[in-house]
Formats: sequence, C-alpha cells, structure tokens
Amino acid sequence: MNNDITKHTANDRFAAHLGIKLLEAGPGYALAEMEIKEHHLNGVDVVHGGAIFGLADFVFAVACNAKGPVTLAVNASISYFKAPKGKILTAEAREVTSSRKLGHYHVDIRDEDKELIARFTGTGYIKGGN
Repeated sequence: MNNDITKHTANDRFAAHLGIKLLEAGPGYALAEMEIKEHHLNGVDVVHGGAIFGLADFVFAVACNAKGPVTLAVNASISYFKAPKGKILTAEAREVTSSRKLGHYHVDIRDEDKELIARFTGTGYIKGGN
C-alpha cells in the first residue's frame, strides 16, 4: 500500500489490536476487513457493537487521512441493522462531500454474505486545510 496514503493511520495500534486488515485505500476511500474472534463477542455471543464501530472508525480515518492533511473525527454515529453471519466483516468508507475544513463520510459494514449489518456516518475536521 502507498505509504503516503497510509502515513497517518499505518501505526494505529487499536486497529491492530482488533485485527483489522486494510485491503484498499485512496483519497476519500478505504476498504478493510476484520476476522471475528472470541474477543470480539459480547456477553450473548454476538459481535460487540464496539468492535464493529472500531472497524468502521478505522476505515473512516484511513479514507479521510488518505487525502493528505491530518483529519480528525468531530462527529460519528452508527446504526446497527442485524447481527452479522460468518467470521469476516468488511467495512467500506466513501467520501460523501468535503470542503476546506470538513469531510463527510459513509461507511457500510457487511458480513460474509455481503449483507449490510451497519452504517457509520462520520464528519472529519481537516486540520491542514487552508
């Protein structure tokens, strides 16, 4: 992967702890996957919402920061639609719009059956924007 694109997110220790693997990245776009393991499950043996949010937040950060300037989240929300099936989750972030100081993104999280299990919406503040 291009080091310029991932320079702000390559050392994300929390994403590494979750086991997130970045598959693709470009300005305003990112795709990653996470293999579900025992430590991702909550008390009722369903993938913990925090693990799903963490996956979504990471691809959001990669997509925002792949444009160059440091960009930090100022708002994020997630809606969960259904429990995932299988052992792999994928998250795909796409820029919706951006201005000089703000970028708006959607992240779709899908399970192995390509079913939409959650949607994350985030706004990033572009620190380096002019």
